[in-house]
Amino acid sequence: MSKGKSSAKSDVKDIKLAPVGKRRIEWARRNMPVLQLIEKRFLKEKPLKGLRISACLHVTTETANLMIALKAGGADSVLCASNPLSTQDDVAASLVRDFGIPVFAIKGEAHDTYYRHIHAALDHKPQITMDDGADLVSQIHGKRNSLASQMLGSTEETTTGVIRLRSLERKKLLLFPVLAVNDSKTKHFFDNRYGTGQSTLDGVIRATNVLLSGAVFVVCGYGWCGRGLAQKARGMGAQVIVTETDALKALEAIMDGFQVMPLRKACPLADVIVTVTGNTGVIRKEHFEVMKDGAIIANSGHFNVEIDIPELKKLSKRVRIAREFVDEYLLRDGRRIHLVAGGRLVNLAAAEGHPASVMDMSFANQALGAEFLKKNEGRLERKIYTLPEAMDNKIAFLKLKAMGIAIDQLTAEQRSYLTSWELGT
Repeated sequence: MSKGKSSAKSDVKDIKLAPVGKRRIEWARRNMPVLQLIEKRFLKEKPLKGLRISACLHVTTETANLMIALKAGGADSVLCASNPLSTQDDVAASLVRDFGIPVFAIKGEAHDTYYRHIHAALDHKPQITMDDGADLVSQIHGKRNSLASQMLGSTEETTTGVIRLRSLERKKLLLFPVLAVNDSKTKHFFDNRYGTGQSTLDGVIRATNVLLSGAVFVVCGYGWCGRGLAQKARGMGAQVIVTETDALKALEAIMDGFQVMPLRKACPLADVIVTVTGNTGVIRKEHFEVMKDGAIIANSGHFNVEIDIPELKKLSKRVRIAREFVDEYLLRDGRRIHLVAGGRLVNLAAAEGHPASVMDMSFANQALGAEFLKKNEGRLERKIYTLPEAMDNKIAFLKLKAMGIAIDQLTAEQRSYLTSWELGT
C-alpha cells in the first residue's frame, strides 16, 4: 500500500482516529484481490501520472483502497462524501494521515457542510470526477461550469446517478463524457444485487434488532438492488412482498416466487418496508395512513427522497428517538411508525455498507474507468459510455482466479461456430 504525508487541507472529524481506520482499511484490502492486482500494475506503469481526480464517494474502507490504488497510479486525488451519514470517520482520518490523501467528510455533517465539502473537492480543479449519485457533475453543470473545459470525463457508480446523467444527455446538456460504471456487468449484477441485498438487511437488523423470520417484508422496487434485497430477506425467513410500477419487473418478481401487489395494499400487512427504487415519493401519506402499529420503514436508495418524511411529520403528534438510528413517529390515532436512519441510505447510515469482496469488482471498474478516460482523452463525445465488454470480462476472470475457481475455455471449433452463419440444422 502506497503511503505519504499530506500537505493539502482536509476536513475530518478527528485525525487521532487514524490507527483504527488503518487497521480496518487493511482488513478490507484482504478481500479486494482484483483491486490489488490493478494497484500493483498502476504502481509500476503510473498510467494516471499527474491526473487530478476529485471523488465524491461513500468514505468507507473499500473506498479507501480505491483511493490508494489511484494514488499508486500517479493520480493527485481528493475525496469527499456522497452522503452525509455514510462516512466512516476513522477511515477518513487514516487516508489523510497515513496515505496523504485529502478528505473532506464527517459522519452526520449538516447540509451546508456537505456542500461545502463538495465544493472543496471541486476546488481541486479535477480533470476526472468519480461520483456516487452525480453530485459533483451536477455542481459542475450548475454553479461550477467553468471547470468543464478541463474535464476529460467522469465516472458514475450508482443507478440514481446514471438516471440524472441520462437526463442531461437526452437534453444535450452533458458537458463531457461520462462512464456509467454502474452499467458494467461486474458492477450491477454483483454490487447492486448481492451487496445491496446483504448490507441493507445488515443496516435494518443492526438498527432495530428485528426478527425477520416470519415477518412480512415489503421491497419497493425490483431492479437489481430490489432483486437482491428480496432474495436475502426470503433467505432470512421473511414473507416477501414486492411492489413495482414496471409490468416486466413485476412479472419477473412473480416468476421468482414473490407476492406482488400495490404498496397501499401491502402496507397494512407489512412489518418492514424498504424502498430501493431510485425514485421520489414512493412511500406517501396514503401509505402512512394504513400502516400497522409498529411498522418499520427504511430506504436503501441513494437519496433520502423515497420516503415522504415531511408528510410523516405532519401526521404525527410526537417524534422521539426510540434507539440509535430509529425515530419513532407517534401518529394522532396512536399508531407508531419507526423510521430507520432518517430515511437515508440505511446500509451505510446504520451499518458498514457492502462487503469488501463485492466492492472489489465495483472499484476495479472505477480504477480502470479512470485509466480508460485518460487513454481516450480527446476521442470521446459528450455522452454516456460503458466500459468495454472485454474489460468487464477481465475483471470477472481475475475475480474467479482470486477465488481459486477455474472455468472451461472455448475450443477453436466452438469459437468458429459462434461466429459463423453457415452451419444449420
